[in-house]
Amino acid sequence: MTQQRQPTILVERQDAVTTIRIDRPHVRNALDRQTARDLSAAFRDFAADEMAAVAVLTGNGGSFCAGADLKELAGGVDYEPWATSDDGPTRPLLDKPVIAAVAGHACAGGLGLALWCDLRIAEESAVFGVFSRRWGVPMSDGTTVRLPRLIGMGRALDMLLTGRAVSGREAVEIGLASRLVPDGQALPAAQELARQMAAFPQTALRSDRQSAYRQNGLPVDQALAQETALAQAAREREAQPGARRFAAGRGRHGSFDDL
Repeated sequence: MTQQRQPTILVERQDAVTTIRIDRPHVRNALDRQTARDLSAAFRDFAADEMAAVAVLTGNGGSFCAGADLKELAGGVDYEPWATSDDGPTRPLLDKPVIAAVAGHACAGGLGLALWCDLRIAEESAVFGVFSRRWGVPMSDGTTVRLPRLIGMGRALDMLLTGRAVSGREAVEIGLASRLVPDGQALPAAQELARQMAAFPQTALRSDRQSAYRQNGLPVDQALAQETALAQAAREREAQPGARRFAAGRGRHGSFDDL
């Protein structure tokens, strides 16, 4: 009798926030082929869930993700490039934001997963790095593209060519991580931030996010025209009702508590 494989991607939704957990703590949440495919499926399900607004990605057992499972690769199982294969977890740009809650290691492909997310909440003891540099395993998860765009070519090459470890604090200082929190707080901090983001009018939030991603590489006039086109639906659906709430006294003095 064939033993049924235990799920290694765990998904839960509370109101508009979906939390996706990688559950392979015995290998610091390294992804074998099936787990990578299951993670990609979880992202697709989140994107298709009309009730879900923001996702949080994390790993169980004190690590975010140690990248691809090199023991599986060593056994002769070829890995699929995550950024270009149909089932690759870092291929699609979703229409909704994802926040990485990073504890422990986010290295090699785990760094790529964190970079694919919109925001990264890092614990003080978090470690980012291209540790696969030691073994001749190239990046195939988008790291060589997203890392320079996020932190600049000089800093990206320092990480890519040396494989050195970057702490949570340094990650924030160089723009790799969005926010720094004490150990044990990345997941609750990311979930709270997700709840705050989910409470905003979503059409404008998503159109602004899309414009920020799509403007890269465009001439300024084309990028501005694209911004205008992407914002049209929010202008029609959300802008005037939001302005009326402001005129009625809501959200004054920068308050986000009474929107």
